[in-house]
Amino acid sequence: MTPEQARMTTEPAGRESTAVDEITDWTKGYLRRHPVASLRTVGGQVVLGGAAIRYLCTDVATGRFPVGEFVRQASFMVKTSYVPTVAVALPISATLSIQFGLLAGQVGATSLAGAASGLAVIRQSAPLVTAMLLAAAVGSAVCSDLGARTIREEIDAMEVMGVSALRRLVVPRLAACVLVAMGLTGLSCFIGFLAGYLFNVYVQNGTPGSFLATFSSFATTGDLYLAMVKSAVFGTIVAVVACEKGLSARGGPGGVANAVNAAVVASIILLMLVDVGFTEMYTILFPRTTL
Repeated sequence: MTPEQARMTTEPAGRESTAVDEITDWTKGYLRRHPVASLRTVGGQVVLGGAAIRYLCTDVATGRFPVGEFVRQASFMVKTSYVPTVAVALPISATLSIQFGLLAGQVGATSLAGAASGLAVIRQSAPLVTAMLLAAAVGSAVCSDLGARTIREEIDAMEVMGVSALRRLVVPRLAACVLVAMGLTGLSCFIGFLAGYLFNVYVQNGTPGSFLATFSSFATTGDLYLAMVKSAVFGTIVAVVACEKGLSARGGPGGVANAVNAAVVASIILLMLVDVGFTEMYTILFPRTTL
């Protein structure tokens, strides 16, 4: 065998070994870096959220709150998210009404189907659907706006001039997101209740009196309070995650796109986890003993 043939015989095996080694090294490095990066990201979001809430309280008390920016952001968020919220709340409420109607018919409790679906809308679907739409529509817009300011070095210029970007940009967006989340959750509750009522009465041949009577027996004001508290917390999560990802964007326009994607995904995951915690805590602290 000539030296050229020997080199051609051993070269593919060497390349394969090198590729496997590179993949192994990258995997090990990723496993080492990812937990640290995740903790750093979560820590930055906690610090940013705590500082924003503190500045929000102090600025409102001292009269330094940027009302104009708050109004502009709230108006933008409402225009961006109220149509998708209504469009999603209607089919979800109809689906819940149909599923509860089928289940109630199987167990012989048809009169309770409408009330159960309406209660599920108020407790779970209204705040969660509203928050997820805020994360997708509003959170992505906030993240892209702050990310574009960051890569253009506007944030650094504000800090050099002694203007706090946190108080000028993050605080009004946080307050607007919380307010809009609570308002849209109330709208989703009304639409969900109305859609459940219409489907139960006109599609599933239920009686209006039975629907209203059983709904008032199941639902309490505590359920609405829970929905409002959840919406306020969800709005805070969406605003904090979007602002943190936008302010930490790096790498030009591609980095902003990656930050927006990460903000939406992280917000939805956090919303689902916090919703599970809220539901469990509410069930433990306020158990239902009677109808």
